[in-house]
Amino acid sequence: MKTHSNNLPIVTFNILTLLSDFLKLTKFRLSISVVFSSVAGYLLAVDQIKTSILVGLFFGGFAMVGASNAFNQWIEKEKDALMDRTKNRPLPAGRMNNLTALTIASLLSLAGIFILNNINSKTALFGALSVFIYTCVYTPLKSVTPLSVFVGAFPGAIPFMLGWVAATGSFGVEPGVLFMIQFFWQFPHFWAIGWMMDDDYKRAGFKMLPTGKMDRATAFQIVFYTLWTIIISIIPYTQYSGELTLSFGAFICLILIGFYFLYHALKLMQKKSKEAARKLMYASITYISFLQIIYVLDKWI
Repeated sequence: MKTHSNNLPIVTFNILTLLSDFLKLTKFRLSISVVFSSVAGYLLAVDQIKTSILVGLFFGGFAMVGASNAFNQWIEKEKDALMDRTKNRPLPAGRMNNLTALTIASLLSLAGIFILNNINSKTALFGALSVFIYTCVYTPLKSVTPLSVFVGAFPGAIPFMLGWVAATGSFGVEPGVLFMIQFFWQFPHFWAIGWMMDDDYKRAGFKMLPTGKMDRATAFQIVFYTLWTIIISIIPYTQYSGELTLSFGAFICLILIGFYFLYHALKLMQKKSKEAARKLMYASITYISFLQIIYVLDKWI
């Protein structure tokens, strides 16, 4: 749509651009992948699917994750402008102003809490807690200490267990295991990203790698947390995780994808290159995606 007057320039309102900027502000693809974790957690907890809860979990979860990402970009606007990876986001590029971004983030937060509270209060509480930690603790710490990755792993681990809490209304050993899987998985995943983007992060003043350097000590920690992720992932096969269990076939599948994940972590320690870090990042995404699929298929088939 175009408007025109004698003294005013033509203004073009591009709906597609506005939609694109909204998707970038909320990191749509990342948000959907996080919501997938919540849906997987829900499917693991139930024997009969309630569509209303599943739909609420999807939209409420997306709203909360989208709000976290929008608040994060609102806070880090100036730092994002310094990095090649983020300088074209809506705020640093000047396509969106601070008030618009803050309004979107706030409305998404309120909508998310409202939707999740309609499922049960514990689901809404955990959802709100994840937004608070990510926005008010993790984001400011990124430029202060590498421990920010540890803090950020808490809200990042909530979605997988959130589905179980949405289904049962309680927190126990089962959602605890799901939480630990995604908690430990985040260290090799985000340190691989930090390794790849080290120069970019340093320009913005972010401290992401555990030692601050792309060195053997950082690579060793990546391997260490990869091993822990694999070990925790097979706990349900031991029958010590309540109603969350795994068959022998699922156990073997998890071991196989675990070896794939570990192989790329070891290759990073050997080569200490950005290319090896990139391959590890993709391996980590493959691992957590297949893990959730294996868990769900093992439950329902």
